[in-house]
Amino acid sequence: MTTPAAELLNLLTVERLEVDLFRGIGEGGETPTRIFGGQVIAQALAAAYQTVDDRLCHSLHAYFLRAGDPSAPVIYQVDRARDGGSFTTRRVVAVQHGRPILTMSASFHVDEEGWDYQHPMPDVPGPEGLKPRSEIRAETAHLIPEKYHKDYLRPRPIEIREILPRDQFSPEPTGDENHMWFRMEAAEGQSPQMQHILLAYASDMNLLGSSLRPHGLTWFRPDQVMTASLDHTLWFHTPTSFHDWHLYTMNAPFTGKARGFNRGEIYRQDGVLVASVAQEGLVRPVRKTS
Repeated sequence: MTTPAAELLNLLTVERLEVDLFRGIGEGGETPTRIFGGQVIAQALAAAYQTVDDRLCHSLHAYFLRAGDPSAPVIYQVDRARDGGSFTTRRVVAVQHGRPILTMSASFHVDEEGWDYQHPMPDVPGPEGLKPRSEIRAETAHLIPEKYHKDYLRPRPIEIREILPRDQFSPEPTGDENHMWFRMEAAEGQSPQMQHILLAYASDMNLLGSSLRPHGLTWFRPDQVMTASLDHTLWFHTPTSFHDWHLYTMNAPFTGKARGFNRGEIYRQDGVLVASVAQEGLVRPVRKTS
């Protein structure tokens, strides 16, 4: 029987159709009604990686243009914008039903030595002793309609343990800081490129939720707020292995004009900063109709 982790690894392995044309699976990510944003970013990065030989991605910048349809495959068109002595640049367009759903630029860098400095990892409780998200969902499934139970409770490939998790159904307003530990044990032994692809997928988890925290909002109240990721930027600082625990520490410095700005830093459990993230998302009040 296929495991959720094996399904995710298969989901993020795109098929080459032509020299710079690739196809990815639409269904099977975090959300059943539209394609999870992290999935499209990760597949776009996987497509770009198939056109780069000897260097790892150090940054990517993506815009979400339309909601993805999980019932259809996604076509990725890669433009080999530049192959330089130290840096390689790729542009990727994700297409469904003849229309772009995402555009992304990614830059790849040879391994070079330089000066080292980083902010320290926040002093927060470690993952040991924290309740897994799967247990929290099992305890709260009775609060949602039974027709949603299967998706709500299905096993996920990435283990998440939140620090001070909120009530997902009627949260109180709280600070915008948002910490969680995450890992995928089946990532052990995967290539450095796949580690980046998995981290790109996971970097879209919980990030936009930082903008909801100060307002006591939740995705489980679609009658209150409409949310969607608008763009996503990810910087890879150093190679890592996602089978180890990583701390994702997030905050939202600004919410306004129906948008929320979110930032994140991803640390390995030993304190090494491996990636930084920024994202703006739609946080639109639902207008009441009479």
